Amino acid sequence: MSKETTLPVSLEAIEEAAEVLAPIIARTPIEHSRALSQQLGSEVFLKCENLQKAGSFKVRGAFVRMSKLSDEEKARGVVAASAGNHAQGVAQAASHLGIQARIYMPLGVALPKLQATRDHGAEVVLHGATVDEALAEAKRYADETGAVFVHPFDHPDIIAGQGTIGLELLEQLPEVDTVLMGVGGGGLLAGVAIALKERGRQLGREIKVIGVQAANAAAYPPSLAADALVPLDTVHTIADGIAVGLPGQLPFTIIKELVDDVITVSEDALARALVVLLERNKLVVEPAGAVGVAALLEGTLAQHNINPQTTAVILSGGNIDPLLMLKVIQRGLSAAGRFLTIRMMLPDRPGALAAISRIIAESDANVTRLDHTRIGGALSMGDVAITIDLETKGHEHSRLVLDNLRAEGFDPQITNTVGGSVA
Repeated sequence: MSKETTLPVSLEAIEEAAEVLAPIIARTPIEHSRALSQQLGSEVFLKCENLQKAGSFKVRGAFVRMSKLSDEEKARGVVAASAGNHAQGVAQAASHLGIQARIYMPLGVALPKLQATRDHGAEVVLHGATVDEALAEAKRYADETGAVFVHPFDHPDIIAGQGTIGLELLEQLPEVDTVLMGVGGGGLLAGVAIALKERGRQLGREIKVIGVQAANAAAYPPSLAADALVPLDTVHTIADGIAVGLPGQLPFTIIKELVDDVITVSEDALARALVVLLERNKLVVEPAGAVGVAALLEGTLAQHNINPQTTAVILSGGNIDPLLMLKVIQRGLSAAGRFLTIRMMLPDRPGALAAISRIIAESDANVTRLDHTRIGGALSMGDVAITIDLETKGHEHSRLVLDNLRAEGFDPQITNTVGGSVA
């Protein structure tokens, strides 16, 4: 018996979902990344679901799920919970299908995602500090009112809808042999794995499918090791789109059977990935959508003995709060050694600050901020504390700046330690 017949979602279901979605969604482009290809030593392509309608892949599964509701179910309305992308996908699908939607979002949700969900016509209710708390309240509301609960990942129709990305990817890049994407609850990874593995089997070739999680929100590795769903005690990551503390049962069943590996990446790598995508590929991607690129930057494939010839990374979303983007860019530059913050104690006399400015200028670094303090518990009479933010050209250049300051008697202390010490 083939695996296709034993899985809870079939390739045929994904093909049917593709037909349903054809007039609704955008067929997102696939772009070659020269910068990532040079780093990996093989060809790297980016599947740009960040350019999808509503800014992420989530509209695919949401529309497929809701399009199959009966007229009576549609009349009762739908309810969902999300930190942003699933919310917008459900809201957009509901608007298209003429269904009333109620969306629960956690209290700390990014304002752009909140407003975008409302702009699609959904009623938004803020509840709880986490997505899990919002999910529990959405389920309670569904039980109380009869509204149809649209789960973000744990439903066959959702998985089938997300799997249509895999079919598109193979049509656009037939030679692909390795595909990476982010994993939260697992709906995207499960659906794409079915599409790629089953279609690859039909074509007589093997396609590796790799899931990537943020290390601080990685529920799949322990769950796969235990062969059972293992909840995380805490989840804390800038990748809010995959900040899920417990895998979905249906996706887990598929992923443990089909997916080649689930790997993790650091927060620093996530920040660097966003900077690389923005700077080198001209793409705005949210942290959850950039985890695959982060894995390439960290060299994680080689660590797992994966040596692809043609790699595709699914950039699953582009809905990022501009304020978060500012923080992430700064962290990413720090991780790459291109942003340096130092603190120094100086004698409070004329010329000291001018000397430091001269050394920094001669070192070809650029001052972006300077804080000059004479008062504080740790300051002695006649001392001044200064904190300087610098733009540098990498770790080696940062070390040069520090060495030049020390050579003239100053004692700079690094206060941003992202990406490791450059001392």
